[in-house]
Amino acid sequence: MKKEKGQLIVLSGPSGVGKSTVIAELFSQRDNIYFSVSYTTRQPRTGEQDGVNYNFVDRAEFERMIAANELLEYAEYVNNYYGTSLKAIQERLDAGVDVLLDIEVQGAAKVRARCPGALFIFIIPPSFEELSRRLHRRNTDSEDVIAGRLEKAKVEFKEIPHYDYLVINDKVSGAVAEIEAILTAAECRVENRKSILTQFA
Repeated sequence: MKKEKGQLIVLSGPSGVGKSTVIAELFSQRDNIYFSVSYTTRQPRTGEQDGVNYNFVDRAEFERMIAANELLEYAEYVNNYYGTSLKAIQERLDAGVDVLLDIEVQGAAKVRARCPGALFIFIIPPSFEELSRRLHRRNTDSEDVIAGRLEKAKVEFKEIPHYDYLVINDKVSGAVAEIEAILTAAECRVENRKSILTQFA
C-alpha cells in the first residue's frame, strides 16, 4: 500500500553515539526511505564523498542559500554551517517517501517549528562513560576536541524532553529495532490511514 505522504523523521544525538552506523543499518533493512544529505561548509573527512555523506559547499554558496530561503533549517556548529534543502525533502514527502534527517538539536528545534508533524527521535549511549570511550576509539580528535564534544553532549541532553522518542544505542541492532517500531507505530496513526477509511464511511 503506497503512502499518500511520507513521514519526516528527525534523528539527533551527541557526536560519537553511533548515528551513522545506526542509519546505515536501518537503510539496509527498510525500503521507501530517503536520507536527506545535509549541506555543509566543513571540509570532507577521509573517505567522505560529496553528495553521499554531505553536499560540500563554500561559505558564500551556503549564505546565498540562506538568503534565498532554500533551507528547511541550518545551524552553525564549530565554525561551520550545516543545513537541509527544503525542496529535496518536500518532493520526496509528496511522493509518499519517508525522509530521515540527521541533525543536531538547534536544527531540530527549527524543523519542529516548521514541521509539527515530524517524528523526533533522540539517540543516546548506554552511559556517559561509553560515549567518552566511543569518541576516544574513533582516533579522529585531540583530547581538547573530545572534551568539547562531551561538554556539548551535556547541553544537547537537556533538549531530550522536546523529542518524541528516546532510543538507546547499546547494540546497533537493538537501536535499529527500536526505530523500526517507532516508524511502524507512526504509519498506524489514524491520520496517516485516512484514505483507507473512506470505504468504511
